Amino acid sequence: QVQLVESGGGLVQPGGSLTLSCAASGSIFSINVMGWYRQAPGKRRELVAAITSGGSTNYPDSVKGRFTISRDNAKKTTYLQMNSLKPEDTAVYYCNVGGYSGTSPFTKKSFDSWGQGTQVTVSS
Repeated sequence: QVQLVESGGGLVQPGGSLTLSCAASGSIFSINVMGWYRQAPGKRRELVAAITSGGSTNYPDSVKGRFTISRDNAKKTTYLQMNSLKPEDTAVYYCNVGGYSGTSPFTKKSFDSWGQGTQVTVSS
């Protein structure tokens, strides 16, 4: 069982910054992709940022240049630095982590876990 704990959401004024973090715990053999998604009321959940185990990143045009994803493999943690926030960035942000659980390469199992979500509100 892999658990994800998110933190860092809150209320910020337009143009402000926030940093989200997501820590994975449990019986983890390896982590592949770590990512952040968001879902605004009445809208579909959308990808915000993703990072591979090798450090390659992916962002949609809506956040490119403003958001930065990073990861600390030793801490099994991913971060999302959000700058120049806009009211349209208001949403619940979810962490997503995929990889393998277990303690042996012979018995590992794939997992795909989601965090509980953290609210980000951008408003004056």
